[in-house]
Amino acid sequence: MIVVSGPERTLPDPEERQATMINCKDCEHFIEDDSGQVRFACDPFKNIKEPECLAKWQLIKINQMVAGYQATLDYYQKLAPLQEKMFKVMEREIDDLNEADKWKVDDDNEPPVDDDDWRSPLE
Repeated sequence: MIVVSGPERTLPDPEERQATMINCKDCEHFIEDDSGQVRFACDPFKNIKEPECLAKWQLIKINQMVAGYQATLDYYQKLAPLQEKMFKVMEREIDDLNEADKWKVDDDNEPPVDDDDWRSPLE
């Protein structure tokens, strides 16, 4: 036994602790469904049995976060070609609108030519 502080708080030796550590499959919070999917019903704030359980629980949560991140990346990779096509169509539409409205804007900066031929020739 390892004494932490005083005789009332003692921890087992690491060899002893490994010999007495329960396996997850033997724990009451271990759930395995028909398809072989493993779940843990333990709550780290309420019913963790051993310190190693917390480390295992953290690994499970990290794996879940990584799996979620990978799924998001896979989804983004599937959307990327569609997004590129949408951008090209939008650019084409904007260019067409600019081309259609080009007659409204005088880009040449030249003064307008005074072609007042509407007057009668007698004047």
